[in-house]
Amino acid sequence: MSTVPPGRPGEVLEIACDESGSEGEKLVGGTTDAFAHASLHLDTEVAAACMDEVRSGCRSPATECKASVVLRGQNRWVLEWLIGPGGPLDGNGHVHLTEKAFHLVAKVVEVLGVDPATTTTLYRDGPHAFGDPGWRQLLTSFNDLMRAHVLEDGWAAANDFFDHVDLVRTRVAGTPIGDALAGIATARPRTAADLAPLLDRSRGNTVLDPQVPGLVGAVTHWGAAGRPVSIVHDVQATLTPERMRHVEAACSRADDRVRLAGIRFVDSLTDPRVQVADLLAGAVRRIASEALNGRGDRALLALVRPYVDRGSIWGDASSRAGLVG
Repeated sequence: MSTVPPGRPGEVLEIACDESGSEGEKLVGGTTDAFAHASLHLDTEVAAACMDEVRSGCRSPATECKASVVLRGQNRWVLEWLIGPGGPLDGNGHVHLTEKAFHLVAKVVEVLGVDPATTTTLYRDGPHAFGDPGWRQLLTSFNDLMRAHVLEDGWAAANDFFDHVDLVRTRVAGTPIGDALAGIATARPRTAADLAPLLDRSRGNTVLDPQVPGLVGAVTHWGAAGRPVSIVHDVQATLTPERMRHVEAACSRADDRVRLAGIRFVDSLTDPRVQVADLLAGAVRRIASEALNGRGDRALLALVRPYVDRGSIWGDASSRAGLVG
């Protein structure tokens, strides 16, 4: 498990961060089903030596070696050295995971203002109640609704979403999923004007983007001992000043001892710490995604478990047990 290095009270702790699996606020229908945000506390010199060892061990000529290289079967020993006990990242890294479908289901419940307990029921029973294509279409329509920039587009997506809810809820009435869908149905806007408050919630507050909870997880983890946290992050256009203010506010709500001292964006080619964070994020995301899809590698899950934030947004019970214990 990563530990916060000792330091004088008030002394700023700098952490390096990168992510894997980001597709902005597109949470369904993309190329990845999971998102990982990695953060680490590592000296620049140590990180540079670490990357040299990875390139040498993988026989990679690339200036910036990516996680896909260490995830190759013949390079598994390099990955095990990197994240295993006694390795360079042991005790120095942290990863916040987001299962995208579960994150979206949670946002359905949150944005529509229904009983939070509905989240588990909807995530667990929804795929069976709707069938696989219908479930994907339901999530896609809500995703489209929250990403709409034009009221007409939002209205079309909202009607698609609530029509699907109404179609299925009558068929499963009297069951837990039926009750959950009945609660969701009551939030249906009756006019396009009624839809505007829902769209407003998705603007400026980063309702869907998993980078925000990822950053909050990093800052609250490293700042839990009371030291202000400064972030060095790979260039990321979506992390606007407005979104960073949202991150800062969310950190304060999570733990009033936590303070984000600032964020600095760098080209990963210029900072080996960010390159190592990229390796960690990519490796953990792939291992988590494999577990989510029933192909979990027990040995690799055991290696990544000490890094994974227990507050990760992950709904699948089986793979969650492997990831966080």
